[in-house]
Amino acid sequence: MWPCSTVNMVICLIYSMLKWISTYSELLPSIGIPSITASLLGR
Repeated sequence: MWPCSTVNMVICLIYSMLKWISTYSELLPSIGIPSITASLLGR
């Protein structure tokens, strides 16, 4: 089990986000990055 710390949560979050972005970029190379950027900026 991972220790409950802010650093580990941030690293885990960044890792999962990068994995998600790379997956969607491979599936949608033309609109993958702009869509993700727009959704992140939209929040």
